[in-house]
Amino acid sequence: MKIGAVGAVQVEALPNLAYWRRENQSHHKTARSSLPKPDNHAHAPSACVFTLFNETPNPNKTQVPLSSHSTSNTAYKITDTTTRLSTFSFSFSKIPSPPSSMAASTSQTLRLQRLRNASLSLSSKLPLSSAFSVSLLPRRRAATARPLVLVVSAGLDAKPTILVAEKLGEAGLDLLKDFANVDCSYNLTPEELCTKISLCDALIVRSGTKVSREVFESSGGRLKVVGRAGVGIDNVDLAAATEHGCLVVNAPTANTVAAAEHGIALLAAMARNVAQADASVKAGKWQRNKYVGVSLVGKTLAVLGFGKVGSEVARRAKGLGMHVIAHDPYAPADRARAIGVGLVSFDEAISKADFISLHMPLTPATSKILNDETFAKMKKGVRIVNVARGGVIDEDALVKALDAGIVAQAALDVFTVEPPPKDSKLVLHEKVTATPHLGASTLEAQEGVAIEIAEAVVGALKGELAATAVNAPMVPAEVLAELKPFVELAEKLGRLAVQLVAGGSGVKTVKVTYASARAPDDLDTRLLRAMITKGLIEPISSVFVNLVNADFTAKQRGLRITEERIILDGSPENPLEFIQVQIANVESKFASAMAETGEIKVEGRVKDGIPHLTRVGSFEVDVSLEGNIILCRQVDQPGMIGTVGSILGAENVNVSFMSVGRIAPRKQAVMAIGVDDQPSKEALKKIGDVPAIEEFVFLKL
Repeated sequence: MKIGAVGAVQVEALPNLAYWRRENQSHHKTARSSLPKPDNHAHAPSACVFTLFNETPNPNKTQVPLSSHSTSNTAYKITDTTTRLSTFSFSFSKIPSPPSSMAASTSQTLRLQRLRNASLSLSSKLPLSSAFSVSLLPRRRAATARPLVLVVSAGLDAKPTILVAEKLGEAGLDLLKDFANVDCSYNLTPEELCTKISLCDALIVRSGTKVSREVFESSGGRLKVVGRAGVGIDNVDLAAATEHGCLVVNAPTANTVAAAEHGIALLAAMARNVAQADASVKAGKWQRNKYVGVSLVGKTLAVLGFGKVGSEVARRAKGLGMHVIAHDPYAPADRARAIGVGLVSFDEAISKADFISLHMPLTPATSKILNDETFAKMKKGVRIVNVARGGVIDEDALVKALDAGIVAQAALDVFTVEPPPKDSKLVLHEKVTATPHLGASTLEAQEGVAIEIAEAVVGALKGELAATAVNAPMVPAEVLAELKPFVELAEKLGRLAVQLVAGGSGVKTVKVTYASARAPDDLDTRLLRAMITKGLIEPISSVFVNLVNADFTAKQRGLRITEERIILDGSPENPLEFIQVQIANVESKFASAMAETGEIKVEGRVKDGIPHLTRVGSFEVDVSLEGNIILCRQVDQPGMIGTVGSILGAENVNVSFMSVGRIAPRKQAVMAIGVDDQPSKEALKKIGDVPAIEEFVFLKL
């Protein structure tokens, strides 16, 4: 909506305008036009008066406004209709009220990049009276600039503004409106979102809105919280959020029961061919013999991922008379026993199951975890339900398994690409029951998610610690600079340690030892402990661990982390000498990682700013924690380094570091090899087949 002009320069107000007024100085006429009312949920924090002048403000001269506009939290677009803008610069300065007496603008100037079109969107979010001094410059060097000033006089308001970009339950909106001004603007384009965001302190989205780096950059630092109404945060750029000091929170618990119920619904519908029989009857057929199903009673259900949803599915399956087993490295054994579920290894779970229900997050460790190799280990005629994430199944491999009869049926609520292609072989397969990601789609779940995310966002805006925060808070620059390499070391030691745990062994007790010459009061280990927790939990979980939620997340999973400090003699110039991580009461994939006291033990140091692994079990090594690592226990004899190096070289796998630690000459040794790429299964098998190598393990960092 055009609200004023200086020559060919136009000013337009974009969203939710209360009214606009244009004053024509030559004819002394005023035109007024009514506009659509703002959204019912949009509450104006303050009235802003925008005044457009035809020259740079002069403190000794009263300025005559060419147009004025009164509204609230509104974005404006300034356009030069006669030339393509090559430079658009503006500066900010505080001005007294009324605007007619303002002083000249002399504060810093922000210069934007060259424009590709003839318009530029501005969003005003300044809480104090301010002036935009704007110059519009044509590309031709001979052309002169035409200055104008857009004066903003804004009233003060203590309430923050929350933008709700996708539909949210009324109960959640009511909670938000009690605390803040709420603007419900749905179906925004990326450009519209970037335009509005600088007026907002918080943003709430579901899965349909992409909160990209551009959104955070456009916020100008005002955006403090992004709330994801649901579990997954794939649509939020977490790195950009953290860089811009914005906390991201989600709502991970409210839809638990809804997802579990949908899993059971698919389980029963698949077993009795409900969807296929329904389509047959509606097509005018009556094929009772074709759609004979199978009973659930007495069958074995393997629940892969025994978190909130997985455990609820297990409860309901027990009620249907099924025998339930589960695999989850972090599942507390006592919780599983309480509902009569046995925790087993991954291979045991998939080989014994008549039905498999997936409830694991999509991580690098779980991506395509059901593939040709794992399908080959399953009982013929197994049936699979997935209400978790589409990417955990190799969809091409599943189609082959269905055609071969290894998998009798599949019921899928999620897919690798959503919506899936119309010609998807998997969706169109007669043995597949498909639903369009309905796991959380119940009225009760939607209201619950709305309340949970509203409480999280309001709490975060109040400065309270958010247990559902999914990104790391900003750390003071001087602390981060000093601890940065040790933060990286801590996370990677956690990742190494948990990958050494054998399947089925629940991680319950972790001991972290810090060796430092500094006094305890001079070394705050909370960030280091959080990063170790992050490394232990994130590889096989959908939870994002940070300084805010680390202790809460560990406690929730029954993970007890104790810390010990070793005070060293010497200079306290470096904050730490080494960090050691031990996991007790578990079995290891790599027996040599077990210390003499029976725990998995890994230790690391920072050398020249780079994290290094320096101890595995009782063996000393020295390998940079970059890329990935292969650990081999071998008989100490000549030629071993060359043999393994040749195997990797033949596969074009580059070796970055190699270190050997041994007990004594010609005895046992551990070789640690840093590799840039992941070797093929064939290459790893060749390494394992070398006669002098007793065991090996490949670890991802």
